[in-house]
Amino acid sequence: MRGAAPTPGAQSPTPVSHPAEPVPVVPTAELTEQSATTLARLIRTGEVTSREVLEAHLARAVVTEPRVHGIVAWRQTDAREAADAADARIAAAAPDEQLPPLLGVPCTIKESIAVAGMPHTAGFRPVQGRVATQHAPAVRRLVEAGAIPVGVTNTSELCLWIEARNKVYGDSRNPYDLGRTVGGSSGGEGAVIGSGGVPFGLGSDLAGSIRVPAFCCGVFGHKPSVGVVPTTGHFPMDPGPARRMMVVGPLARRAEDLLPLMQVLNYDDPDDPYDREIPLGDPSAVSFRGLPVVIPEGLGITTGVGDEVLATRERAAAHLASLGARVVRVDARPLIKAQLIYVEALRSSWNDEFVDSIGWEARRVRTLYRELASRREGTHTAAFVNLAAAVELVSKVRRPAAPGAYSRAIDGLADQVAAEIGDGVMLLPPMPRPAPPHGWTTLRPWAMGSMVPANLFGWPATQIPMGVGREGLPLGVQAMAPMDQDHRTIAVALELERAFGGWVPPEQADALRPVVGPGERHRVRDRVRTAALRSRRTARN
Repeated sequence: MRGAAPTPGAQSPTPVSHPAEPVPVVPTAELTEQSATTLARLIRTGEVTSREVLEAHLARAVVTEPRVHGIVAWRQTDAREAADAADARIAAAAPDEQLPPLLGVPCTIKESIAVAGMPHTAGFRPVQGRVATQHAPAVRRLVEAGAIPVGVTNTSELCLWIEARNKVYGDSRNPYDLGRTVGGSSGGEGAVIGSGGVPFGLGSDLAGSIRVPAFCCGVFGHKPSVGVVPTTGHFPMDPGPARRMMVVGPLARRAEDLLPLMQVLNYDDPDDPYDREIPLGDPSAVSFRGLPVVIPEGLGITTGVGDEVLATRERAAAHLASLGARVVRVDARPLIKAQLIYVEALRSSWNDEFVDSIGWEARRVRTLYRELASRREGTHTAAFVNLAAAVELVSKVRRPAAPGAYSRAIDGLADQVAAEIGDGVMLLPPMPRPAPPHGWTTLRPWAMGSMVPANLFGWPATQIPMGVGREGLPLGVQAMAPMDQDHRTIAVALELERAFGGWVPPEQADALRPVVGPGERHRVRDRVRTAALRSRRTARN
């Protein structure tokens, strides 16, 4: 971790004491680099205890959390009790007893998703002090599967920006460089998982809020198809068109956890109007031979995006092409239309009903700007005030379209893009650059432009780490597929992790040679074309 470390504050975990006992079968360093799936197996077979796994991660957090500040409220006592209970249950289990799939594995939950007895404010000062009375359905499903939440994590104010910054908890900092953002709004999740503090966590995504932190912090993040995971118990909960664009989903340090987590979270909640339980496909059944890999290029997708980010996408495409995939380049203009419709749909959701639901006087924009200009300690972040002002301004000059008009426009555009992808995937750059400095995104809302088509269409998209770049910051690529094809983007994540290594612990980042060197984009693109040509020749023969 580069940059000056802040003074540890009240949010830091209490030091973890370790008795003078023999080293566990699996070394601590290895425990904090394993997948949740592997840890669950080790716990279930008795090779390591749940308590040992938990203490290894808490010990890691003693080092990392005072620096990255991802976890804003802890439940260490409850977690230790749950770990001991898991170990006791395993010890008493019959040889053929079916145990919960995540039994004894620690995790974290985004603070905006209700965890009973924990803060539930989304970093919004007007409701500071509010505590959740019960688990959100998605959290309940994880707990029933044996997972152990150790704390709740930081978010942007009301989950409405792409940096984990608010006036309740402050800033989270990137584990690879403390001067860089962790992304948002599920930025605390990215910070904790990226630093090795837990193997997986739960976030939410309205405009890349799972995928942006996953990219900035070098981990996997999966935005599910809309309705596969219930969003009930999330604050805020938009009553308008934006609700069909928001999802709850997992972040993880290893790709093999994504499908098992989705299988646990896939649940038909009667309180969620969009929720449904569907059969999830099998990533292992996805063949890369002949798989269309669609690369959109042009205004809004590749314009203004750095060579290092674009070269990473080319490298991913080249590898898939070497396996027989068919790389197809398309015009990005339909995705620009998606971005514009997304903004309209989001603006129409910021209505009186939404304002009342969050308990905020939304028409105080001028007062808030005066607070910012005078540099007084205000109630809201600059990004939030700018967003509120933009929404208010647009509402005065444009009348919102009828909900039916949005649905028709979205469905028509989704059909057009789905026809381009076919039974394949689309590869998108996550952001214009690797984790930018704190505050860089405040006046750059277009930085999340390549994220929003998946939200608008309700489609699955997986953020995939691809090593580190010239500055030691994580690189990555985003895979998107049509509705309910979650297994297809997860299959790409599994393959690219196998080929490129996936998550890199921050302390190893500076020692690694950059994945993408200066000026490599065009060389990699030539390799894509060569691999695609070779694949076609092989198919003809």
